[in-house]
Order: sequence, then structure tokens, then C-alpha cells
Amino acid sequence: MEGINYYNNLIDKLISEGIEPFVTLFHWDSPQVLEQQYGGFLSQLIVEDFKDYASICFREFGDRVKYWITFNEPWSFSIGGYSSGTYAPGRCSSSAKPGCSMGDSGREPYIVAHNQLLAHAAAVQVYRDKYQIEQKGKISITIVSNWIIPYSNSKEDKDASKRALDFMYGWFMDPLTKGHYPLSMKTLVGNRLPKFTKEQARAVKGSFDFIGLNYYSARYARNTKHKSNTKESYSTDSQTDQRVERNGTYIGPKAGSSWLYIYPRGIEELLLYTKKTYNNPTIYITENGVDEINNENLPLQEALIDNTRIEFYQQHIFYVQRALKQGVDVRGYFAWSLF
Repeated sequence: MEGINYYNNLIDKLISEGIEPFVTLFHWDSPQVLEQQYGGFLSQLIVEDFKDYASICFREFGDRVKYWITFNEPWSFSIGGYSSGTYAPGRCSSSAKPGCSMGDSGREPYIVAHNQLLAHAAAVQVYRDKYQIEQKGKISITIVSNWIIPYSNSKEDKDASKRALDFMYGWFMDPLTKGHYPLSMKTLVGNRLPKFTKEQARAVKGSFDFIGLNYYSARYARNTKHKSNTKESYSTDSQTDQRVERNGTYIGPKAGSSWLYIYPRGIEELLLYTKKTYNNPTIYITENGVDEINNENLPLQEALIDNTRIEFYQQHIFYVQRALKQGVDVRGYFAWSLF
């Protein structure tokens, strides 16, 4: 009850201050007991447990919470936790990261992503069946994606840019809107990519009232052909070389994080791509923001002159407005402000 009391107080305080809660049920913190019992999201046993957890949250908080997000960035959890080994639980092939003693970077990311989609669909189903009519809320999932630009005008690089989007964005958006994985993934990953049963496909397809979209950066994509002895890995399966530099010029200014290069137009391009490819779903930009390169010697008064962040938001909101004028159904925008 201590946890429930904590969140009751937090939700009540937010509402009293005029803040609408958007609640995320899972942000990469899998319970250790489930990791030890059956491997967490490596097992489909997680689906029933996640559904039960979600149901408790709907029951306890749904009278006040009207916007639910089941998973934040399932791509990041699957890749960081099970391909590169940079996030918990730190699993990967030894070829992906020196010293990585557990995992399989060519199989486990796909299993974990699949089980997240199934757990998401199960939570949405219980919400729609038991709570949504009375509580009058909405439920969805948050997907992260870079925008991808062909490295050159060649057909090979244009195809590579589409594959790169498939392996990051389509990996989740295709099942959510079409009930199956992208053809490029099915072709290149083969039997390492899990398959949905007909019942599972029906449950996953349409299991959202809106799409949460996180956008930060962009990449160039170039076609590659991997050697026959290349070890199976998510990082090579798309047969693309993704980079932030082309002909000596970076795609945009570098931010504080090593992966964040600023490319504001990408948010418009990604929104327009979503409208065209996925039948213009309702979208909330659930994360967009920047961290600055740290300068610990900067005086406080100078540090408070936050021009980098101001310019970042001005530029990105400008491109969101352009997408709105072209018919993209964006309903809200959350600034990523932790850093």
C-alpha cells in the first residue's frame, strides 16, 4: 500500500496544481523477482503479470488519470538491455560488447520487443474491457525514432534509409497498425523474428487511442552488405550503416549526450511519414528536448542563459506547426527537461 499511497498523493498534487497526469506504466525497470523467476521480458509469462500490474493501476488511479502509456520506448529497452548491453539487464553477445557474458544480440532483442507488444496489448484489452467506459480515459504506447536520411541519392541508400526506419520505428508501428512486422524485418531476420498468432495479431493491431512519439535526432543511412561470417546481431540485421556525418559535415550540432545531434526538420519529416504510412493517428510528442555539453566552470548567471535549449524548442515547435498545417493530428507536446 505504500507505493499506492505515494502515487495517490503525487497524482492528487499534480491535479491540484492544474497539471494533467500522463502516466507511464513501464520505463525499463523490470522487477528483479521476475527476472530471477523466469527471465523477465524474455518469457511470455511476463504478459499476464504485466496485465495484472496494469489492472491494479487502472483500478487505483484511473478515476483521476485519463491518459495511460503502457511502455516508454520499447525499442530502447530491447536494444539497450538485450543487444548492446548498455542498459539493465545488460545482456548481449560477447561479440557486441567485450565482457558480455550472457545474452544473444541476434535473438533476444526481438523476443523482448515481441513480449512487450503482447503485454501492451493485454493491458489495453483489460483497460477497454473493465475500466475505459466508466473512467473515460485513453491508453497507448510511446515509440521513439530517429529520422533517417539516405546517405546518397542512390536507390541502394534510399532503400537502406527505409530499412533503418523499419528496424526502429516500423518494428512497433507496423504491428500496432497492421498486425505484423515490416517485410524487411521478416526477410532479413528470418526465423529469429517471433511470429504473432492470429489471435495475438488481432489483439496488437489497433491497441492504441493515440501514439506517443519521442523524437530527438536523425541519422544518415548507407546500404551495406555484410560478410557471410558476420555474427547475427540486431545491429547488423538491417544491412545499413547509420552515421551522423556525411562528406565531413555533421547532420547537426552535437548536444551533451553522445547520441544526440540536433536536426529539427526531422520531427516534421517523421510526423509526415507517420501520417502517410500509418493512416494519420492521433499523436502526442511525449519527449523532445536537448541536454547541453557540461561546462562546470560556467558561472551560475551565465548558465541560466539557456539559449541552446530555447533555440532547440523554437526550431522543433516550428516544424511541428508545419506538420500540423499539413494535416498531421498532433494534440500535445512534452518538453524533455530532466537535464
